[in-house]
Amino acid sequence: MQHKRYYRTLTIAGSDSGGGAGIQADLKTFSAFGCFGMSVITALTAQNTVAVTGIYPVSPEFVARQIDAVLDDIGVDAVKIGMLETPDIITSVAGRLKAHAVERIVLDPVMVAKSGDKLLRDEAIFALKSELIPLASIITPNIPEANVLCETSINSHDDVERAARLLGDLGPRAVLIKGGHFSGARSDDCLLIRENGETIHWLKSQRFATPNTHGTGCTLSSAIAACLAKGYSLAEAVTTAKDYISRAINAGADYKIGQGHGPVFHFYQWWT
Repeated sequence: MQHKRYYRTLTIAGSDSGGGAGIQADLKTFSAFGCFGMSVITALTAQNTVAVTGIYPVSPEFVARQIDAVLDDIGVDAVKIGMLETPDIITSVAGRLKAHAVERIVLDPVMVAKSGDKLLRDEAIFALKSELIPLASIITPNIPEANVLCETSINSHDDVERAARLLGDLGPRAVLIKGGHFSGARSDDCLLIRENGETIHWLKSQRFATPNTHGTGCTLSSAIAACLAKGYSLAEAVTTAKDYISRAINAGADYKIGQGHGPVFHFYQWWT
């Protein structure tokens, strides 16, 4: 008997008790794309739509044990990485992914929550740049995150392209700088791919007038990972994921949950 096979996706990230971002958003996204989702929890957060009221990091040793438990037995087709609060956790994750020779890695360098609360310690930025970014197939910073990683100021499309090239020099195969923090009617993203030369694409999309944008970055990066797990090219994965997050934001725009930034509608294709 020939068994059927799942597309296996792993998220390495923090838990959002409010359900809109982090591990919870990642697993919802994996499911929406028909993938089997697994998780390695790097931190527990006490969080809702308004604020992060507490962070309890998991020890680097136990993060490593979770990764080994999943990959020794089940294996993985793509990994998404989100919140990694400390340098030691970053080192632990990088070391285990190298040991298991993981090939498809989507890194969302989560630094600040939608509420404005810091999720990455300042001393962890060097470890992120030196140990984890070089392993990534693609990194997906927003503009404030790209500012920090590049130690520069991004104020225009030319600045975005310059920052994408600087981040590309750190070693990932692709860089997606998300344009949601720009003002205006559009929310365009810049995609740099370095495979057989360098190409830059601008992914166009409208901006939706809604406070329900909690977890958009987590959802987008997880969607990219799901697509890579299914065999999409980097360009196909990003464009498909961009379309998905745009539709999920639009579908969830009129819902009300909590008093702050609500979530996107991960399962808009399946129920309303």
